[in-house]
Amino acid sequence: MQIDEEYFKSEEFQEILESYEASVNDGNSPFIDADDLVDIADYYSWKDLEEKAEEAIDYALELYPNATLPNVFKARKALNRDDYEEAAFYRDEIENHDDPDYHYLVAEIMIAEGNVEEADEYLREYGKTVDPDEYEDFVRDCANLYIDYEESMKAFEWMLRSKGDGSDDFKELMARALFGIGKYKDSERLFNELVDKNPFSENYWTALASAQYMNNDFSSSITSSEYAIAIAPNDPEPINNKAVGLFKMGNFEEALKYFKKYIELVPEDEVGLLHEGVCLSNLNRYEEAVTVLRMSLALTEKDSPLRPQIYQELAFCYSGLHQIKQAMEMLDQTETLDCDHLDMLVVRAHLLLQNGKVDEAQKAYQTAIMKSEHNPQIMLRVIVSLHDNHLIEACYNMLLKFLDMIEECYPDFKNGYAYMALCCFDLKYWDEFMKYLRLAVDKNPIEAQEVLYWMFPENTPVSEYVSYMEQHIPQNPS
Repeated sequence: MQIDEEYFKSEEFQEILESYEASVNDGNSPFIDADDLVDIADYYSWKDLEEKAEEAIDYALELYPNATLPNVFKARKALNRDDYEEAAFYRDEIENHDDPDYHYLVAEIMIAEGNVEEADEYLREYGKTVDPDEYEDFVRDCANLYIDYEESMKAFEWMLRSKGDGSDDFKELMARALFGIGKYKDSERLFNELVDKNPFSENYWTALASAQYMNNDFSSSITSSEYAIAIAPNDPEPINNKAVGLFKMGNFEEALKYFKKYIELVPEDEVGLLHEGVCLSNLNRYEEAVTVLRMSLALTEKDSPLRPQIYQELAFCYSGLHQIKQAMEMLDQTETLDCDHLDMLVVRAHLLLQNGKVDEAQKAYQTAIMKSEHNPQIMLRVIVSLHDNHLIEACYNMLLKFLDMIEECYPDFKNGYAYMALCCFDLKYWDEFMKYLRLAVDKNPIEAQEVLYWMFPENTPVSEYVSYMEQHIPQNPS
């Protein structure tokens, strides 16, 4: 649900809010329009004052028990708790079945229950009855509903039904729909247009930062996050965006500062604690990382998809502390969880090798490869593990065979070239380094940036990696 922040800041709304609060504080029962009471409840929810929001909406229902918007508010609160029966109760309390908000609620309950196609059919049928002058608003309301439930392709389909008017509302909805279907460049372009026109909108800067992050433009994402932070210093989302951008660029010290700021604002966020723990681990501050990761683990549900990752990160930390028994115990915890068990087997091998248990590590590597039926992704994970354990020559020799194999058997598999460039760099095989750098940039620029970014000045585009290295590798390679 979109929140109209501008209206909440307006003199008109502030007068309504002040009148309501003055009456409540005096113990009176103010007579206020149902829609205004819903706006007040929305405002309180926006400010995380849920008790006050409930009081306002319950009062609205006392005055107007069958009014549309108060019942829609209560139904949506029920949907947030996955209480479909209660949501249906409030839906049925609505008297005016001609009200568009009634129809949106009917469709929303269908979507929440997983009946997306049924909801779409319902909305398309209802759309046939909508007045032509109101059809554009109807289309955008439908798109917005799907965006709320992360049904981005449906949202995009509805936006395509719109004529489009170049308004900020249209651009924002289209940008969010495009983001949801993975069209990050197009989404970024629209959000850029929006921030150019609305430079003090924290929401637009935050959305732009997310699109830039997904485009692997971490430097620009950090800059956009900084603008958002300047506008709203205590909003956790841009703070977290900046932290993850800094982390991606390898600036772990600075990233940690922002992860800590984020956790101060959202202390019960297990994902934020996980990120902080991973950052500490990358700084080799393993004991601190274990403490934070265990806090994250304590906040996760038993079936949370985060648990395998937390156990894996704890295993890395215990290995870094040379407590291999505890590390293996952490990986043992993942065996009954829903995760990639072959990937976990590679992690087990990696940590065994890291702690000098070569024979056990070799057996685990071989088991992972055999069980995966020589899956190229698992094989590459094994090879990268060898590199991370400083077995550069072995990694190089395996990559030679691996890249020959994938070019012959898996032509659509584009990973591995950046790691080969990295090996050649480590071994000072400059001609081969340039060969594989060109292949990495051409075949998989995302992997090239993730693996090789540290070789280049900050903010160097991947497209300039080759030209930069042509000027900076040794002129007389030995």
